[in-house]
Amino acid sequence: MAGERRGPAATRARVLAPLLLLTCCVRCAAAGGGPSNIILILADDQDVHLGGMVLTRLPLHCHAPLSSSPLPLLPLPLPPLLPPPQFTVTPLCCPSRSSVLTGRYPHNHEVRNNSLSGNCSSAAWQQGPEASAFPVFLGKQKYQTFFAGKYLNQYGKKDVGHVPPGWDQWHALVRRVQILRMLYYNYTLSVNGKEEKHGDVYEADYLTDLITNRSLHFLDDRSPQHPFFLMLAPPAPHSPWTAAPQYEKQFADVKAPRDGSFDKAGKDKHWLLRQPVNPMPESSLNFLDSAYRKRWQTLLSVDDMVEALVQKLDSIKELNNTYVFYTSDNGYHTGQFSLPIDKRQLYEFDIRVPLMVRGPGIKPKQTLQAPVLNIDLAPTILDISGTNLSSVNVDGQSFLPLMAPSLRNGTARPFFLVEYTGEGHQTSDPSCPKLGPGLSQCFPDCVCEDAFNNTYACVRTLERQHDLQYCEFADSESFVEVYNLTSDPHQLENIVKKVDPAVLQAMNQRLIKLQSCQGDSCRSGAVGEGHVLIFLGNASCWTRRFIPCVRFIEYAA
Repeated sequence: MAGERRGPAATRARVLAPLLLLTCCVRCAAAGGGPSNIILILADDQDVHLGGMVLTRLPLHCHAPLSSSPLPLLPLPLPPLLPPPQFTVTPLCCPSRSSVLTGRYPHNHEVRNNSLSGNCSSAAWQQGPEASAFPVFLGKQKYQTFFAGKYLNQYGKKDVGHVPPGWDQWHALVRRVQILRMLYYNYTLSVNGKEEKHGDVYEADYLTDLITNRSLHFLDDRSPQHPFFLMLAPPAPHSPWTAAPQYEKQFADVKAPRDGSFDKAGKDKHWLLRQPVNPMPESSLNFLDSAYRKRWQTLLSVDDMVEALVQKLDSIKELNNTYVFYTSDNGYHTGQFSLPIDKRQLYEFDIRVPLMVRGPGIKPKQTLQAPVLNIDLAPTILDISGTNLSSVNVDGQSFLPLMAPSLRNGTARPFFLVEYTGEGHQTSDPSCPKLGPGLSQCFPDCVCEDAFNNTYACVRTLERQHDLQYCEFADSESFVEVYNLTSDPHQLENIVKKVDPAVLQAMNQRLIKLQSCQGDSCRSGAVGEGHVLIFLGNASCWTRRFIPCVRFIEYAA
Protein backbone atom coordinates (compact mmCIF):
# COMPACT_ATOMS: atom_id res chain seq x y z
CA MET A 1 0.00 0.00 0.00
CA ALA A 2 1.59 3.24 -1.12
CA GLY A 3 0.56 5.28 1.89
CA GLU A 4 0.81 2.77 4.70
CA ARG A 5 3.33 4.76 6.75
CA ARG A 6 1.65 8.16 6.54
CA GLY A 7 1.09 10.42 9.51
CA PRO A 8 0.35 14.16 9.10
CA ALA A 9 1.65 15.07 12.54
CA ALA A 10 5.07 13.79 11.63
CA THR A 11 5.61 16.71 9.26
CA ARG A 12 5.86 19.17 12.11
CA ALA A 13 8.46 17.07 13.88
CA ARG A 14 10.94 16.78 11.07
CA VAL A 15 11.59 18.07 7.57
CA LEU A 16 14.44 16.39 5.73
CA ALA A 17 15.94 15.44 9.11
CA PRO A 18 16.80 11.91 7.89
CA LEU A 19 18.62 13.38 4.89
CA LEU A 20 20.91 15.28 7.20
CA LEU A 21 21.45 12.13 9.23
CA LEU A 22 23.19 10.73 6.17
CA THR A 23 26.10 13.09 6.73
CA CYS A 24 26.07 14.11 10.38
CA CYS A 25 25.27 10.80 12.05
CA VAL A 26 27.80 8.61 10.29
CA ARG A 27 29.23 5.81 12.35
CA CYS A 28 32.90 5.75 11.56
CA ALA A 29 33.72 2.13 12.12
CA ALA A 30 34.68 0.44 8.90
CA ALA A 31 32.57 -2.47 7.85
CA GLY A 32 33.75 -5.88 8.77
CA GLY A 33 33.26 -9.09 6.88
CA GLY A 34 31.75 -9.04 3.38
CA PRO A 35 31.23 -6.23 0.86
CA SER A 36 29.20 -3.21 1.88
CA ASN A 37 25.63 -2.64 0.76
CA ILE A 38 24.79 0.45 -1.29
CA ILE A 39 21.67 2.60 -1.71
CA LEU A 40 21.43 5.41 -4.27
CA ILE A 41 18.50 7.85 -4.02
CA LEU A 42 18.21 10.00 -7.14
CA ALA A 43 15.74 12.88 -6.88
CA ASP A 44 14.35 14.61 -9.97
CA ASP A 45 15.17 18.32 -10.52
CA GLN A 46 16.21 18.98 -6.91
CA ASP A 47 18.42 22.04 -6.67
CA VAL A 48 20.86 22.80 -3.91
CA HIS A 49 21.80 26.39 -4.84
CA LEU A 50 18.36 27.96 -4.19
CA GLY A 51 17.36 26.22 -0.99
CA GLY A 52 16.17 22.92 -2.40
CA MET A 53 17.75 21.16 0.58
CA VAL A 54 16.70 23.72 3.21
CA LEU A 55 13.04 23.47 4.07
CA THR A 56 11.40 24.79 7.21
CA ARG A 57 13.52 23.26 9.96
CA LEU A 58 16.72 21.30 10.46
CA PRO A 59 17.88 19.11 13.35
CA LEU A 60 20.13 20.79 15.87
CA HIS A 61 22.09 17.63 16.44
CA CYS A 62 21.97 14.01 15.43
CA HIS A 63 20.46 10.92 16.95
CA ALA A 64 22.15 7.58 16.40
CA PRO A 65 20.27 5.45 15.84
CA LEU A 66 17.37 7.47 14.48
CA SER A 67 14.69 7.67 17.17
CA SER A 68 10.96 8.02 16.71
CA SER A 69 10.82 10.94 19.15
CA PRO A 70 10.75 14.50 17.77
CA LEU A 71 14.17 15.88 16.93
CA PRO A 72 15.34 19.17 18.48
CA LEU A 73 14.66 21.84 15.87
CA LEU A 74 16.13 25.18 14.93
CA PRO A 75 13.66 28.01 14.35
CA LEU A 76 13.39 29.91 11.10
CA PRO A 77 15.14 31.65 9.47
CA LEU A 78 18.18 29.50 8.83
CA PRO A 79 21.36 30.32 6.94
CA PRO A 80 21.79 28.38 3.68
CA LEU A 81 23.63 25.12 3.79
CA LEU A 82 27.15 25.01 2.45
CA PRO A 83 27.01 21.89 0.27
CA PRO A 84 29.94 20.00 -1.16
CA PRO A 85 30.67 21.06 -4.72
CA GLN A 86 28.86 18.36 -6.70
CA PHE A 87 27.93 19.08 -10.29
CA THR A 88 25.98 17.41 -13.02
CA VAL A 89 27.89 17.28 -16.29
CA THR A 90 24.68 18.17 -18.15
CA PRO A 91 21.59 19.92 -16.70
CA LEU A 92 18.80 17.78 -18.14
CA CYS A 93 17.12 14.58 -16.95
CA CYS A 94 17.84 11.85 -19.51
CA PRO A 95 21.43 12.71 -20.46
CA SER A 96 22.27 13.31 -16.79
CA ARG A 97 20.76 9.99 -15.68
CA SER A 98 22.62 8.27 -18.50
CA SER A 99 25.82 9.78 -17.12
CA VAL A 100 24.98 8.50 -13.64
CA LEU A 101 24.42 4.98 -14.98
CA THR A 102 27.50 4.84 -17.19
CA GLY A 103 29.99 7.16 -15.50
CA ARG A 104 30.52 8.87 -18.87
CA TYR A 105 30.19 12.35 -20.30
CA PRO A 106 27.29 12.84 -22.76
CA HIS A 107 29.66 13.01 -25.73
CA ASN A 108 30.63 9.42 -24.91
CA HIS A 109 27.25 7.85 -24.06
CA GLU A 110 25.66 9.98 -26.84
CA VAL A 111 22.37 10.73 -25.07
CA ARG A 112 21.74 14.34 -26.09
CA ASN A 113 18.30 15.17 -24.72
CA ASN A 114 14.99 13.72 -23.45
CA SER A 115 13.74 12.44 -26.82
CA LEU A 116 14.12 9.11 -28.58
CA SER A 117 15.78 10.92 -31.47
CA GLY A 118 18.17 12.36 -28.89
CA ASN A 119 19.08 8.75 -27.95
CA CYS A 120 17.13 8.69 -24.68
CA SER A 121 16.50 4.99 -23.97
CA SER A 122 16.79 4.30 -27.70
CA ALA A 123 17.77 1.00 -29.27
CA ALA A 124 21.30 2.35 -29.72
CA TRP A 125 21.46 3.19 -26.02
CA GLN A 126 20.18 -0.22 -25.00
CA GLN A 127 22.62 -2.07 -27.23
CA GLY A 128 25.55 0.15 -26.32
CA PRO A 129 26.09 2.15 -23.11
CA GLU A 130 23.27 0.49 -21.15
CA ALA A 131 24.86 -2.93 -21.66
CA SER A 132 27.93 -1.76 -19.74
CA ALA A 133 26.26 0.42 -17.09
CA PHE A 134 27.39 -0.07 -13.52
CA PRO A 135 24.55 -2.45 -12.43
CA VAL A 136 25.98 -5.03 -14.84
CA PHE A 137 29.25 -5.06 -12.89
CA LEU A 138 27.42 -5.19 -9.56
CA GLY A 139 25.75 -8.38 -10.74
CA LYS A 140 29.16 -9.86 -11.38
CA GLN A 141 30.04 -9.07 -7.76
CA LYS A 142 26.97 -11.06 -6.59
CA TYR A 143 25.00 -7.99 -5.53
CA GLN A 144 21.22 -8.30 -5.25
CA THR A 145 19.95 -5.32 -7.24
CA PHE A 146 16.67 -3.40 -7.07
CA PHE A 147 15.40 -0.43 -9.07
CA ALA A 148 12.21 1.56 -8.56
CA GLY A 149 11.04 4.88 -10.01
CA LYS A 150 11.95 7.06 -12.95
CA TYR A 151 14.66 5.50 -15.08
CA LEU A 152 15.02 7.39 -18.37
CA ASN A 153 12.40 9.70 -19.87
CA GLN A 154 11.65 7.54 -22.90
CA TYR A 155 11.91 4.18 -21.16
CA GLY A 156 9.15 1.76 -22.18
CA LYS A 157 7.73 3.96 -24.91
CA LYS A 158 8.28 1.18 -27.44
CA ASP A 159 8.92 -1.89 -25.30
CA VAL A 160 7.64 -2.12 -21.74
CA GLY A 161 9.13 -5.60 -21.50
CA HIS A 162 12.72 -4.39 -21.74
CA VAL A 163 14.56 -4.83 -18.44
CA PRO A 164 18.09 -3.40 -18.55
CA PRO A 165 20.83 -5.90 -17.71
CA GLY A 166 22.07 -6.07 -14.15
CA TRP A 167 18.75 -5.66 -12.34
CA ASP A 168 17.20 -8.48 -10.29
CA GLN A 169 14.08 -6.50 -9.36
CA TRP A 170 12.73 -3.85 -11.72
CA HIS A 171 9.88 -1.38 -11.06
CA ALA A 172 10.39 1.39 -13.61
CA LEU A 173 8.13 4.24 -14.68
CA VAL A 174 6.99 3.88 -18.28
CA ARG A 175 6.87 7.11 -20.25
CA ARG A 176 4.64 6.21 -23.19
CA VAL A 177 3.03 9.62 -23.36
CA GLN A 178 4.31 13.07 -22.55
CA ILE A 179 1.67 13.97 -19.98
CA LEU A 180 3.27 15.28 -16.82
CA ARG A 181 0.19 14.79 -14.69
CA MET A 182 0.82 11.03 -15.03
CA LEU A 183 4.03 11.24 -13.01
CA TYR A 184 2.69 10.85 -9.45
CA TYR A 185 -0.65 9.14 -10.24
CA ASN A 186 -2.23 7.37 -13.24
CA TYR A 187 1.11 6.07 -14.45
CA THR A 188 2.31 2.72 -15.79
CA LEU A 189 5.18 0.68 -14.39
CA SER A 190 7.24 -2.06 -15.93
CA VAL A 191 7.46 -4.60 -13.12
CA ASN A 192 10.14 -7.06 -14.14
CA GLY A 193 9.06 -6.54 -17.75
CA LYS A 194 5.29 -6.75 -17.20
CA GLU A 195 2.97 -3.79 -17.51
CA GLU A 196 1.34 -2.58 -14.28
CA LYS A 197 -1.15 0.29 -14.46
CA HIS A 198 -1.94 2.58 -11.56
CA GLY A 199 -4.76 4.96 -10.75
CA ASP A 200 -5.23 7.96 -8.49
CA VAL A 201 -5.82 6.39 -5.06
CA TYR A 202 -3.24 7.78 -2.66
CA GLU A 203 -2.82 4.68 -0.50
CA ALA A 204 -2.22 2.40 -3.48
CA ASP A 205 -0.76 4.61 -6.19
CA TYR A 206 1.23 7.63 -4.98
CA LEU A 207 4.52 6.89 -6.70
CA THR A 208 7.03 8.17 -4.13
CA ASP A 209 5.43 6.08 -1.38
CA LEU A 210 5.09 3.05 -3.64
CA ILE A 211 8.83 3.20 -4.35
CA THR A 212 9.53 3.39 -0.63
CA ASN A 213 7.32 0.48 0.33
CA ARG A 214 8.55 -1.83 -2.41
CA SER A 215 12.14 -1.11 -1.46
CA LEU A 216 11.35 -2.04 2.15
CA HIS A 217 9.79 -5.31 1.01
CA PHE A 218 12.90 -6.03 -1.04
CA LEU A 219 15.07 -5.56 2.03
CA ASP A 220 12.84 -7.92 3.99
CA ASP A 221 13.00 -10.59 1.28
CA ARG A 222 16.69 -10.32 0.37
CA SER A 223 19.20 -13.08 0.94
CA PRO A 224 21.54 -12.24 3.85
CA GLN A 225 24.28 -14.19 2.07
CA HIS A 226 24.94 -11.47 -0.51
CA PRO A 227 25.21 -7.66 -0.46
CA PHE A 228 22.46 -5.51 -1.94
CA PHE A 229 22.19 -2.40 -4.10
CA LEU A 230 19.04 -0.28 -4.35
CA MET A 231 18.51 2.62 -6.74
CA LEU A 232 15.42 4.63 -5.85
CA ALA A 233 14.34 7.40 -8.23
CA PRO A 234 11.28 9.26 -6.91
CA PRO A 235 9.48 11.77 -9.16
CA ALA A 236 9.85 14.62 -6.64
CA PRO A 237 10.33 17.48 -6.97
CA HIS A 238 9.62 17.39 -10.72
CA SER A 239 6.48 19.05 -12.08
CA PRO A 240 3.50 18.78 -11.79
CA TRP A 241 4.53 18.88 -8.11
CA THR A 242 1.69 16.70 -6.83
CA ALA A 243 2.07 16.46 -3.06
CA ALA A 244 0.74 13.70 -0.84
CA PRO A 245 -2.65 14.73 0.62
CA GLN A 246 -1.29 15.32 4.13
CA TYR A 247 1.32 17.75 2.81
CA GLU A 248 -0.76 19.83 0.38
CA LYS A 249 -1.12 22.79 2.78
CA GLN A 250 2.47 22.95 3.98
CA PHE A 251 4.66 26.02 3.37
CA ALA A 252 1.70 28.31 2.60
CA ASP A 253 3.79 31.46 3.16
CA VAL A 254 6.99 30.34 1.45
CA LYS A 255 8.21 32.23 -1.62
CA ALA A 256 11.09 31.62 -4.00
CA PRO A 257 14.34 33.32 -2.86
CA ARG A 258 14.67 36.90 -4.11
CA ASP A 259 18.43 37.23 -3.78
CA GLY A 260 21.39 36.58 -6.09
CA SER A 261 20.40 36.62 -9.75
CA PHE A 262 16.65 36.56 -9.12
CA ASP A 263 14.84 38.74 -11.69
CA LYS A 264 18.11 40.24 -12.89
CA ALA A 265 18.45 41.17 -16.55
CA GLY A 266 20.64 38.72 -18.48
CA LYS A 267 22.82 41.39 -20.05
CA ASP A 268 25.99 40.27 -21.83
CA LYS A 269 24.69 36.69 -21.87
CA HIS A 270 23.60 34.35 -24.63
CA TRP A 271 20.56 35.69 -26.51
CA LEU A 272 18.20 33.23 -24.80
CA LEU A 273 18.97 34.93 -21.48
CA ARG A 274 18.46 38.38 -22.98
CA GLN A 275 14.88 37.78 -24.19
CA PRO A 276 12.88 37.45 -20.91
CA VAL A 277 10.77 40.39 -19.77
CA ASN A 278 12.53 42.27 -16.98
CA PRO A 279 11.30 42.91 -14.38
CA MET A 280 9.09 39.85 -14.40
CA PRO A 281 5.31 40.43 -14.50
CA GLU A 282 3.26 39.68 -11.41
CA SER A 283 1.70 36.64 -13.10
CA SER A 284 5.14 35.03 -13.52
CA LEU A 285 6.12 35.80 -9.92
CA ASN A 286 2.94 34.20 -8.59
CA PHE A 287 3.45 31.15 -10.79
CA LEU A 288 7.04 30.52 -9.75
CA ASP A 289 6.25 31.07 -6.06
CA SER A 290 3.52 28.46 -6.30
CA ALA A 291 5.90 26.06 -8.05
CA TYR A 292 8.53 26.64 -5.37
CA ARG A 293 6.09 25.79 -2.56
CA LYS A 294 4.77 22.70 -4.31
CA ARG A 295 8.29 21.41 -4.94
CA TRP A 296 8.94 21.52 -1.20
CA GLN A 297 5.65 19.77 -0.52
CA THR A 298 6.56 16.83 -2.76
CA LEU A 299 9.95 16.52 -1.06
CA LEU A 300 8.30 15.77 2.27
CA SER A 301 7.43 12.33 0.93
CA VAL A 302 11.06 11.85 -0.09
CA ASP A 303 11.94 12.79 3.47
CA ASP A 304 9.64 10.00 4.61
CA MET A 305 11.43 7.64 2.23
CA VAL A 306 14.84 8.35 3.72
CA GLU A 307 13.54 8.02 7.25
CA ALA A 308 11.93 4.67 6.49
CA LEU A 309 15.09 3.34 4.84
CA VAL A 310 17.33 4.38 7.71
CA GLN A 311 14.98 2.77 10.20
CA LYS A 312 14.78 -0.42 8.14
CA LEU A 313 18.57 -0.66 7.79
CA ASP A 314 18.90 -0.24 11.53
CA SER A 315 16.26 -2.87 12.26
CA ILE A 316 17.91 -5.47 10.01
CA LYS A 317 21.38 -4.67 11.43
CA GLU A 318 22.77 -3.39 8.14
CA LEU A 319 23.02 0.34 8.87
CA ASN A 320 26.73 0.20 9.73
CA ASN A 321 27.54 -1.75 6.58
CA THR A 322 25.59 0.31 4.05
CA TYR A 323 26.60 3.34 2.01
CA VAL A 324 23.66 5.65 1.32
CA PHE A 325 23.98 8.28 -1.42
CA TYR A 326 21.44 11.07 -1.90
CA THR A 327 21.62 13.26 -4.99
CA SER A 328 19.65 14.65 -7.96
CA ASP A 329 19.94 14.49 -11.74
CA ASN A 330 20.14 18.28 -12.19
CA GLY A 331 19.41 21.57 -10.46
CA TYR A 332 16.60 24.02 -11.09
CA HIS A 333 15.80 27.71 -11.27
CA THR A 334 12.83 29.80 -10.19
CA GLY A 335 13.16 33.36 -11.47
CA GLN A 336 16.92 33.61 -11.92
CA PHE A 337 17.76 36.01 -14.76
CA SER A 338 13.98 36.41 -15.14
CA LEU A 339 13.58 32.81 -16.36
CA PRO A 340 10.40 31.49 -14.69
CA ILE A 341 11.10 27.78 -14.01
CA ASP A 342 13.21 25.05 -15.60
CA LYS A 343 16.79 23.75 -15.81
CA ARG A 344 19.05 23.40 -18.95
CA GLN A 345 21.24 26.47 -18.33
CA LEU A 346 24.97 26.61 -17.63
CA TYR A 347 24.65 28.51 -14.36
CA GLU A 348 25.18 27.32 -10.79
CA PHE A 349 21.50 26.93 -10.00
CA ASP A 350 21.08 24.36 -12.79
CA ILE A 351 24.37 22.44 -12.64
CA ARG A 352 24.96 22.15 -8.89
CA VAL A 353 23.15 19.24 -7.27
CA PRO A 354 22.88 17.91 -3.72
CA LEU A 355 25.16 15.12 -2.58
CA MET A 356 25.03 13.53 0.85
CA VAL A 357 26.67 10.25 1.75
CA ARG A 358 26.93 8.11 4.85
CA GLY A 359 28.69 4.80 5.22
CA PRO A 360 31.60 2.80 6.60
CA GLY A 361 34.84 4.72 7.00
CA ILE A 362 33.32 8.17 6.43
CA LYS A 363 33.98 10.67 9.21
CA PRO A 364 30.95 12.58 10.48
CA LYS A 365 30.22 16.22 9.65
CA GLN A 366 32.78 16.55 6.87
CA THR A 367 32.31 18.51 3.65
CA LEU A 368 34.40 17.67 0.61
CA GLN A 369 36.11 20.67 -0.94
CA ALA A 370 37.09 18.92 -4.16
CA PRO A 371 34.52 18.93 -6.99
CA VAL A 372 32.52 15.75 -7.45
CA LEU A 373 30.60 15.04 -10.66
CA ASN A 374 27.62 12.82 -11.31
CA ILE A 375 29.87 10.73 -13.59
CA ASP A 376 31.80 9.87 -10.43
CA LEU A 377 28.89 8.01 -8.86
CA ALA A 378 29.27 4.89 -11.00
CA PRO A 379 33.02 4.37 -10.38
CA THR A 380 32.53 5.16 -6.67
CA ILE A 381 29.77 2.57 -6.32
CA LEU A 382 31.87 0.02 -8.21
CA ASP A 383 34.89 0.88 -6.07
CA ILE A 384 32.84 0.12 -2.95
CA SER A 385 31.71 -3.18 -4.49
CA GLY A 386 35.28 -4.31 -5.05
CA THR A 387 35.18 -4.06 -8.85
CA ASN A 388 38.54 -3.49 -10.53
CA LEU A 389 38.00 0.00 -11.99
CA SER A 390 40.66 -0.54 -14.64
CA SER A 391 38.26 -3.00 -16.28
CA VAL A 392 35.44 -0.44 -16.55
CA ASN A 393 35.08 2.17 -19.27
CA VAL A 394 34.23 5.35 -17.34
CA ASP A 395 35.15 9.02 -17.62
CA GLY A 396 34.54 9.72 -13.94
CA GLN A 397 36.64 8.76 -10.95
CA SER A 398 35.87 7.23 -7.59
CA PHE A 399 35.51 9.74 -4.77
CA LEU A 400 35.69 7.03 -2.12
CA PRO A 401 39.31 8.11 -1.40
CA LEU A 402 38.07 11.64 -0.70
CA MET A 403 35.28 10.47 1.60
CA ALA A 404 37.25 7.76 3.36
CA PRO A 405 41.00 8.35 2.85
CA SER A 406 41.76 5.54 5.29
CA LEU A 407 40.30 3.11 2.73
CA ARG A 408 41.79 4.47 -0.51
CA ASN A 409 44.35 6.94 -1.83
CA GLY A 410 43.34 9.35 -4.56
CA THR A 411 43.59 12.83 -6.05
CA ALA A 412 41.04 15.52 -6.89
CA ARG A 413 40.45 16.79 -10.41
CA PRO A 414 41.46 20.39 -11.18
CA PHE A 415 38.78 21.02 -13.81
CA PHE A 416 35.89 19.39 -15.63
CA LEU A 417 33.41 19.65 -18.49
CA VAL A 418 29.73 20.65 -18.59
CA GLU A 419 27.96 20.13 -21.91
CA TYR A 420 24.40 20.50 -23.16
CA THR A 421 22.57 20.10 -26.48
CA GLY A 422 19.64 22.50 -26.83
CA GLU A 423 16.17 21.40 -27.90
CA GLY A 424 13.69 23.28 -30.11
CA HIS A 425 10.70 22.89 -32.41
CA GLN A 426 10.80 23.18 -36.17
CA THR A 427 7.80 25.51 -36.10
CA SER A 428 7.09 28.62 -34.03
CA ASP A 429 5.78 28.08 -30.53
CA PRO A 430 2.13 29.24 -30.25
CA SER A 431 3.04 30.91 -26.96
CA CYS A 432 5.75 32.96 -28.63
CA PRO A 433 5.34 33.24 -32.41
CA LYS A 434 7.38 36.44 -32.70
CA LEU A 435 10.61 34.61 -31.82
CA GLY A 436 10.18 32.19 -34.72
CA PRO A 437 11.04 28.46 -34.90
CA GLY A 438 13.79 26.64 -33.08
CA LEU A 439 12.62 27.26 -29.50
CA SER A 440 11.00 25.17 -26.78
CA GLN A 441 9.82 25.36 -23.17
CA CYS A 442 8.02 28.66 -23.82
CA PHE A 443 5.77 30.46 -21.33
CA PRO A 444 2.75 32.68 -22.05
CA ASP A 445 4.80 35.84 -21.41
CA CYS A 446 6.92 34.89 -24.44
CA VAL A 447 9.83 33.66 -22.35
CA CYS A 448 11.44 30.55 -23.81
CA GLU A 449 13.79 28.42 -21.72
CA ASP A 450 15.48 26.46 -24.51
CA ALA A 451 16.43 26.55 -28.19
CA PHE A 452 18.40 24.55 -30.72
CA ASN A 453 21.29 26.98 -30.39
CA ASN A 454 21.23 26.83 -26.61
CA THR A 455 23.96 24.25 -27.20
CA TYR A 456 27.09 24.86 -25.19
CA ALA A 457 30.15 23.37 -23.57
CA CYS A 458 31.93 24.75 -20.52
CA VAL A 459 35.20 24.07 -18.79
CA ARG A 460 35.12 24.68 -15.07
CA THR A 461 38.22 25.22 -12.93
CA LEU A 462 37.52 24.78 -9.23
CA GLU A 463 40.65 24.75 -7.12
CA ARG A 464 41.21 26.30 -3.74
CA GLN A 465 40.45 30.02 -4.18
CA HIS A 466 40.02 29.87 -7.96
CA ASP A 467 36.52 29.25 -9.21
CA LEU A 468 36.29 29.94 -12.94
CA GLN A 469 33.94 29.00 -15.79
CA TYR A 470 34.47 29.34 -19.54
CA CYS A 471 31.62 28.47 -21.95
CA GLU A 472 31.23 28.40 -25.71
CA PHE A 473 27.92 28.25 -27.59
CA ALA A 474 27.38 26.45 -30.90
CA ASP A 475 25.51 29.29 -32.58
CA SER A 476 25.97 31.87 -35.31
CA GLU A 477 27.56 34.29 -32.84
CA SER A 478 30.08 31.77 -31.47
CA PHE A 479 29.05 33.34 -28.18
CA VAL A 480 31.35 33.00 -25.16
CA GLU A 481 30.60 33.49 -21.48
CA VAL A 482 33.30 33.67 -18.78
CA TYR A 483 32.73 34.01 -15.04
CA ASN A 484 34.95 34.43 -12.01
CA LEU A 485 32.77 32.84 -9.37
CA THR A 486 35.17 33.78 -6.60
CA SER A 487 34.26 37.46 -6.98
CA ASP A 488 30.91 36.94 -8.75
CA PRO A 489 29.22 33.85 -7.29
CA HIS A 490 25.86 34.64 -8.91
CA GLN A 491 27.41 34.96 -12.40
CA LEU A 492 26.01 38.43 -12.96
CA GLU A 493 28.90 39.71 -15.10
CA ASN A 494 30.25 38.04 -18.22
CA ILE A 495 33.91 39.07 -18.13
CA VAL A 496 34.85 37.72 -21.56
CA LYS A 497 35.81 41.22 -22.77
CA LYS A 498 37.99 41.85 -19.73
CA VAL A 499 40.11 38.70 -19.89
CA ASP A 500 43.41 38.48 -21.74
CA PRO A 501 42.78 36.87 -25.16
CA ALA A 502 45.66 34.50 -24.51
CA VAL A 503 43.81 33.17 -21.47
CA LEU A 504 40.67 32.72 -23.55
CA GLN A 505 42.72 30.78 -26.08
CA ALA A 506 44.09 28.58 -23.33
CA MET A 507 40.63 27.85 -22.00
CA ASN A 508 39.40 27.17 -25.51
CA GLN A 509 42.13 24.58 -26.02
CA ARG A 510 41.36 22.96 -22.70
CA LEU A 511 37.69 22.81 -23.66
CA ILE A 512 38.47 21.22 -27.02
CA LYS A 513 40.46 18.48 -25.30
CA LEU A 514 37.72 17.79 -22.78
CA GLN A 515 35.05 17.60 -25.47
CA SER A 516 36.92 14.75 -27.12
CA CYS A 517 38.19 13.06 -23.97
CA GLN A 518 37.45 9.45 -23.17
CA GLY A 519 38.28 7.41 -20.09
CA ASP A 520 41.66 8.26 -18.60
CA SER A 521 42.06 11.42 -20.67
CA CYS A 522 38.93 12.87 -18.98
CA ARG A 523 40.56 12.43 -15.60
CA SER A 524 44.11 13.58 -16.30
CA GLY A 525 44.88 17.20 -15.45
CA ALA A 526 45.98 19.30 -18.43
CA VAL A 527 48.12 21.41 -16.10
CA GLY A 528 49.37 18.57 -13.96
CA GLU A 529 48.68 17.85 -10.32
CA GLY A 530 49.82 20.34 -7.71
CA HIS A 531 49.22 23.50 -9.76
CA VAL A 532 46.62 26.24 -9.69
CA LEU A 533 45.58 28.18 -12.77
CA ILE A 534 45.70 31.96 -12.29
CA PHE A 535 44.38 34.60 -14.74
CA LEU A 536 47.01 37.32 -15.13
CA GLY A 537 45.59 39.62 -17.83
CA ASN A 538 48.47 41.10 -19.84
CA ALA A 539 51.13 40.44 -17.23
CA SER A 540 54.28 38.72 -18.39
CA CYS A 541 54.22 35.01 -17.76
CA TRP A 542 55.74 31.70 -18.66
CA THR A 543 54.12 28.71 -20.27
CA ARG A 544 53.73 25.07 -19.33
CA ARG A 545 52.62 22.46 -21.84
CA PHE A 546 50.14 23.93 -24.35
CA ILE A 547 48.80 26.84 -22.26
CA PRO A 548 50.21 30.30 -23.09
CA CYS A 549 50.18 33.34 -20.78
CA VAL A 550 48.89 31.51 -17.75
CA ARG A 551 50.87 31.25 -14.56
CA PHE A 552 50.92 28.20 -12.34
CA ILE A 553 51.55 28.46 -8.63
CA GLU A 554 52.72 25.26 -7.02
CA TYR A 555 51.40 24.13 -3.68
CA ALA A 556 51.90 21.13 -1.49
CA ALA A 557 49.47 18.37 -2.33
